[in-house]
Amino acid sequence: METADHQGSIPLAIFWMAVLSLLLLWLPAFGPLIAGVVGGKVAGGVLRGQAAVLLPAVLLAGVLFVLAASLTGMPVIGALAGAGAFVLIVVQVAPLLVGALIGGLLA
Repeated sequence: METADHQGSIPLAIFWMAVLSLLLLWLPAFGPLIAGVVGGKVAGGVLRGQAAVLLPAVLLAGVLFVLAASLTGMPVIGALAGAGAFVLIVVQVAPLLVGALIGGLLA
């Protein structure tokens, strides 16, 4: 008899969320929501699903902020561009977070 000790995988959840978000791009709010549900289930729990959503979003926002500030030659303009990219990432992450919460509860 097998035990159900499978915790899930955060990197695999990140992968599935990214792939499904790209494939369901034509569904404005429901695409990321569906991707979040699948990713939360793959992650294996609510906190692991939330981590799978927030980790890539924070890393991407930080990288864009640093690159925009360093490559423009005008750090203030680059910092504003990086902050704008961060706002756009947060808007995309909101339905993913709700979906990961639902998927984590279903796992």
